[in-house]
Amino acid sequence: MAAQDTNFERAAPKAHRRLPAELNILLVLVGIALVFEILGWIFQGQTFLGNVGRLKIMILQVSVIGIIAVGVTQVIISGGIDLSSGSIVGAVAMVSMSFAQSAEYARAVYPALTDLPVIVPVLIGLVCGAIAGFINGWLIAYTKIPPFIATLGMMVTARGFAKWYTKGQPISFPTESYAFLGSGMMPVVIFLIVAAIFHVAMKYTRYGKFTYAIGANPQAARVSGIDVERHLVKLYIVAATLAALAGIVVAARGQTAQAGMGIMYELDAIAMAVIGGTSLAGGRGSIIGTSIGMVIFGVIISGFTFLRLDAYYQEMIKGVIIVAAVVIDTYRQKKKVK
Repeated sequence: MAAQDTNFERAAPKAHRRLPAELNILLVLVGIALVFEILGWIFQGQTFLGNVGRLKIMILQVSVIGIIAVGVTQVIISGGIDLSSGSIVGAVAMVSMSFAQSAEYARAVYPALTDLPVIVPVLIGLVCGAIAGFINGWLIAYTKIPPFIATLGMMVTARGFAKWYTKGQPISFPTESYAFLGSGMMPVVIFLIVAAIFHVAMKYTRYGKFTYAIGANPQAARVSGIDVERHLVKLYIVAATLAALAGIVVAARGQTAQAGMGIMYELDAIAMAVIGGTSLAGGRGSIIGTSIGMVIFGVIISGFTFLRLDAYYQEMIKGVIIVAAVVIDTYRQKKKVK
């Protein structure tokens, strides 16, 4: 009898084993795509998934925000939030583009800052992002002010800086090497590289383990020997640096930089993370889930456009989807406690 009981106990967990969260999200993606496919045949007489050009445009549209979402996901897993990403995109786009000017256009404007190697504007942009992230992280970790307030302050400051930097004037005509960063499918390639690096970091390194531990229980993480404050600073530096990278890519893609670039990008990035299964309570989420959430986000937007749904309806439905994702996450958390 004892042997039978032991065998039953070993078999019981297998009976209750759940599908991986990422697989559930992937099934949702397939379902949404099929819904748009059916609606396309009914209302438009066209196929949604069969148009390769449309799918390519869709991926390009969301890949830049996806870069931001990779950083935002890590912050949310740690139990924080980052509202400054979009403004950092605008500020870094202006700064990096000013160092990426082609001599043909900018000789009379920036005589000493023309035709520089592409690494120069890229590094300057990334450093600017890292500085913004350090300020966010330091304020949150060492002054103990809520992440919402600290990053909200940075959001306003960075946007003001972007407008001040060139007195609101756009900057255009970058060098060919800089423009290459946004050409063709390069934004998608950059996103895939970023996502792969941080997937490995979050799943297989101490960096990821510390992040999940802090999000699950900061006090327990501190007791276990993790320098919580130092790690939080690292997380916000990473998030802001990835937002800076997105700013460089978006400026290169449009071959112009404007102070208004990146507006609402932070909310879209948060939405991608939440749709992808990242818990706003912290301690749960993955880069793969966020990547799938990014594609879901892109499919929804592209699907609405395909069905010729007006933009204001799209915004309202997008808001409903975000709220629904948070409600579902809250329900899961309550169910987990019970």
